[in-house]
Amino acid sequence: METKNIMIVGVGGQGTLLTSRILGKIILNAGYDVKLSEVHGMAQRGGSVVTFVRYGDKVYEPIVEEGSADVLIAFERLEALRYAHFLKKDGVIIINDQRIDPMPVVIGKEKYPENIIETLSKEYNVISVDALEESRELGNLKVFNVIVLGVAAKHMDFSKEDWHDVIKTTVPEKTVDVNLEAFNRGFEL
Repeated sequence: METKNIMIVGVGGQGTLLTSRILGKIILNAGYDVKLSEVHGMAQRGGSVVTFVRYGDKVYEPIVEEGSADVLIAFERLEALRYAHFLKKDGVIIINDQRIDPMPVVIGKEKYPENIIETLSKEYNVISVDALEESRELGNLKVFNVIVLGVAAKHMDFSKEDWHDVIKTTVPEKTVDVNLEAFNRGFEL
């Protein structure tokens, strides 16, 4: 199998690392070699968090090179814009249509870019979802990232049941039901 490359990007606290662990576990369960890598320097202060997930028959390094990501999962619009150049020409970006102002915007030194999703759609295959609103409808704002993962799952070669099995063993027991419901909602979007 050709090595597949997935990037997950977001802002500290959005569940980027947990999402990469769910992905890693489903890939291992399927019998593939998998490598994960994380970059989260100022994440605790609202900074970028980037995780790389690479899998295939044999993977030698964890870092996704620019222009080689098959899927880019972005939990925030500006993070999608920052990392879109990592995507392959035929890759797909799944974007949670959420805005979180970085510190330079908060203090007035910079402006948040307008029309990010529309701009990215001119060059890339973009799937946008308002996962925060979807999670609000489920009654739990903390599961928006699992909704996005459900959308992304349609672009990977694992069954819905395989995803369910991994979610059941990865998230805290008291949140299993809402996480499964969130995943299913994203999978059906």
